[in-house]
Amino acid sequence: MNITVQQRIGFAAWAALALLQVIWHAWLLPPARMPLAVALPIALLPLALPLLYWRAPPRALLLAGMICLFYFCHGVAEAYAAPAERVFAIVEIVLAVVVIPACARRPKRRHAGPAAAPLSPGEAERSERARSAG
Repeated sequence: MNITVQQRIGFAAWAALALLQVIWHAWLLPPARMPLAVALPIALLPLALPLLYWRAPPRALLLAGMICLFYFCHGVAEAYAAPAERVFAIVEIVLAVVVIPACARRPKRRHAGPAAAPLSPGEAERSERARSAG
Protein backbone atom coordinates (compact mmCIF):
# COMPACT_ATOMS: atom_id res chain seq x y z
CA MET A 1 0.00 0.00 0.00
CA ASN A 2 1.75 3.08 -1.24
CA ILE A 3 -0.10 6.12 0.08
CA THR A 4 0.85 9.43 -1.47
CA VAL A 5 1.10 12.77 0.32
CA GLN A 6 -2.08 13.85 -1.44
CA GLN A 7 -3.92 10.84 0.01
CA ARG A 8 -2.48 11.44 3.49
CA ILE A 9 -3.80 15.00 3.41
CA GLY A 10 -7.19 13.67 2.30
CA PHE A 11 -7.32 11.12 5.12
CA ALA A 12 -6.30 13.76 7.66
CA ALA A 13 -9.04 16.11 6.46
CA TRP A 14 -11.55 13.25 6.51
CA ALA A 15 -10.64 12.45 10.13
CA ALA A 16 -10.76 16.15 11.02
CA LEU A 17 -14.24 16.36 9.47
CA ALA A 18 -15.41 13.48 11.66
CA LEU A 19 -13.86 15.13 14.71
CA LEU A 20 -15.55 18.42 13.77
CA GLN A 21 -18.93 16.67 13.71
CA VAL A 22 -18.40 15.39 17.25
CA ILE A 23 -17.18 18.76 18.54
CA TRP A 24 -19.93 20.66 16.73
CA HIS A 25 -22.95 18.47 17.44
CA ALA A 26 -22.03 16.85 20.75
CA TRP A 27 -20.02 19.42 22.62
CA LEU A 28 -20.31 23.06 21.56
CA LEU A 29 -23.72 23.34 19.86
CA PRO A 30 -25.86 20.29 20.66
CA PRO A 31 -29.08 20.05 18.64
CA ALA A 32 -32.14 21.59 20.23
CA ARG A 33 -34.84 19.71 18.32
CA MET A 34 -33.57 16.13 18.45
CA PRO A 35 -31.70 14.00 20.96
CA LEU A 36 -27.94 13.82 20.71
CA ALA A 37 -28.18 10.03 20.36
CA VAL A 38 -29.95 10.60 17.02
CA ALA A 39 -28.05 13.62 15.74
CA LEU A 40 -24.54 12.22 16.23
CA PRO A 41 -25.08 8.99 14.26
CA ILE A 42 -26.71 10.99 11.47
CA ALA A 43 -23.61 13.16 11.33
CA LEU A 44 -21.02 10.38 11.69
CA LEU A 45 -22.36 7.28 9.93
CA PRO A 46 -21.84 8.60 6.40
CA LEU A 47 -18.23 9.42 7.30
CA ALA A 48 -17.76 5.88 8.63
CA LEU A 49 -18.79 4.19 5.35
CA PRO A 50 -15.33 4.51 3.72
CA LEU A 51 -13.94 2.41 6.57
CA LEU A 52 -15.42 -0.58 4.75
CA TYR A 53 -12.59 -0.15 2.22
CA TRP A 54 -9.75 0.26 4.71
CA ARG A 55 -7.62 -2.27 2.81
CA ALA A 56 -7.85 -0.23 -0.39
CA PRO A 57 -6.95 3.38 0.56
CA PRO A 58 -7.64 4.90 -2.89
CA ARG A 59 -11.16 3.43 -2.89
CA ALA A 60 -11.80 4.53 0.68
CA LEU A 61 -10.67 8.04 -0.17
CA LEU A 62 -12.80 8.08 -3.33
CA LEU A 63 -15.88 7.13 -1.33
CA ALA A 64 -14.98 9.72 1.33
CA GLY A 65 -14.69 12.34 -1.40
CA MET A 66 -18.14 11.51 -2.74
CA ILE A 67 -19.62 11.63 0.75
CA CYS A 68 -17.88 14.95 1.43
CA LEU A 69 -19.90 16.49 -1.40
CA PHE A 70 -22.92 16.22 0.90
CA TYR A 71 -20.97 17.70 3.81
CA PHE A 72 -19.95 20.57 1.55
CA CYS A 73 -23.62 21.23 0.75
CA HIS A 74 -24.51 20.96 4.44
CA GLY A 75 -21.80 23.46 5.33
CA VAL A 76 -22.98 25.94 2.72
CA ALA A 77 -26.59 25.65 3.93
CA GLU A 78 -25.59 26.04 7.58
CA ALA A 79 -23.30 28.98 6.87
CA TYR A 80 -26.16 30.73 5.10
CA ALA A 81 -29.02 29.81 7.45
CA ALA A 82 -27.51 29.69 10.95
CA PRO A 83 -25.28 32.63 11.90
CA ALA A 84 -24.44 31.04 15.27
CA GLU A 85 -22.96 28.01 13.51
CA ARG A 86 -21.24 29.87 10.67
CA VAL A 87 -17.68 29.27 11.90
CA PHE A 88 -18.21 25.50 12.17
CA ALA A 89 -19.93 25.47 8.78
CA ILE A 90 -17.02 27.28 7.13
CA VAL A 91 -14.57 24.81 8.68
CA GLU A 92 -16.76 21.98 7.37
CA ILE A 93 -16.69 23.53 3.88
CA VAL A 94 -12.90 23.88 3.96
CA LEU A 95 -12.34 20.29 5.13
CA ALA A 96 -14.73 18.93 2.51
CA VAL A 97 -12.95 20.94 -0.18
CA VAL A 98 -9.64 19.42 0.95
CA VAL A 99 -10.96 15.83 0.86
CA ILE A 100 -12.70 16.08 -2.53
CA PRO A 101 -9.64 16.83 -4.70
CA ALA A 102 -7.45 14.51 -2.58
CA CYS A 103 -9.31 11.54 -4.01
CA ALA A 104 -8.42 12.49 -7.57
CA ARG A 105 -5.83 10.24 -9.13
CA ARG A 106 -3.41 11.49 -11.69
CA PRO A 107 -3.32 9.34 -14.80
CA LYS A 108 -0.21 7.26 -15.22
CA ARG A 109 2.01 8.31 -18.07
CA ARG A 110 2.73 5.69 -20.64
CA HIS A 111 6.32 5.34 -21.63
CA ALA A 112 5.84 4.66 -25.30
CA GLY A 113 8.76 3.72 -27.47
CA PRO A 114 9.64 5.46 -30.71
CA ALA A 115 7.49 3.04 -32.74
CA ALA A 116 4.35 4.21 -30.93
CA ALA A 117 4.92 7.88 -31.74
CA PRO A 118 2.59 9.20 -34.47
CA LEU A 119 4.24 9.98 -37.78
CA SER A 120 3.47 12.86 -40.07
CA PRO A 121 2.32 11.91 -43.60
CA GLY A 122 5.78 12.69 -45.06
CA GLU A 123 7.57 10.65 -42.41
CA ALA A 124 5.22 7.72 -42.91
CA GLU A 125 5.90 7.76 -46.67
CA ARG A 126 9.68 7.83 -46.13
CA SER A 127 9.45 5.02 -43.60
CA GLU A 128 7.42 2.91 -46.06
CA ARG A 129 10.00 3.48 -48.80
CA ALA A 130 12.83 2.50 -46.47
CA ARG A 131 11.03 -0.74 -45.53
CA SER A 132 10.33 -1.69 -49.14
CA ALA A 133 13.91 -0.91 -50.21
CA GLY A 134 15.47 -2.97 -47.45
